[in-house]
Amino acid sequence: MRVAVLSDVHGNVPALDAVLEDMARQSFDAVVCLGDHVSGPIDPAGAAERIMALGAISIRGNHDRWVLDPSRRAEPWSVDVFARECLGAAHLDWLGSLPATASVGDAVFLCHGTPADDEAAWLDNFYNGRTTVLPSEAEVAREAVGIVHPVILCGHTHIARTLRLPDGRLIANPGSVGMQLVRGTPDAHYAVIEKRRGGWQTMLIGVPYDAEAAARMAEANGFPGWGEAIRFGWAGPETLG
Repeated sequence: MRVAVLSDVHGNVPALDAVLEDMARQSFDAVVCLGDHVSGPIDPAGAAERIMALGAISIRGNHDRWVLDPSRRAEPWSVDVFARECLGAAHLDWLGSLPATASVGDAVFLCHGTPADDEAAWLDNFYNGRTTVLPSEAEVAREAVGIVHPVILCGHTHIARTLRLPDGRLIANPGSVGMQLVRGTPDAHYAVIEKRRGGWQTMLIGVPYDAEAAARMAEANGFPGWGEAIRFGWAGPETLG
């Protein structure tokens, strides 16, 4: 079994197109999308159209909830408001239909943050400026209690990482397709998980694309902080809005 894993597209169509082109040269039994699909200042509607057309198993992220109703956030994020204004009724209906979690058979469990909370960071604590501290083994394992699938996929932090729990379960974060932060890469990121004779393995993939064009689109839409983050991949989340 071979599964392509996408997360955190954030409306970045040039990045998504590069990932889809890379995927087109391969074969997969399933494609999964882990949320935060459209919240970004580039092309929210275009991202929605492409993901809807994939036939992927998709779940919602915290920004998907906020795009549907920006007032759910104490201080509505301007880019969530922008994204909602770009979407049509069919896009919003699709976004509203997405579940918080899902699975691929009995093998793979999907969540955005943790199984219980789409705003919680899991494999990496969220950034303090440009730094983050890795959680302990006990903290990571606690969030996986009750999940019996041998593979658990999460997103949200935009940091590509994979680990194994002591019982052998694999947890993987593919990183972000459309918004790179603090790690110094502008490339679009996704993952491939595959079951082979020795068990499940992960490939974390970075795909170069025209990040300069994407940055200029964000800036033209009034979001200069996004332009800086997309162009270089070093900015922290505090630069976004």
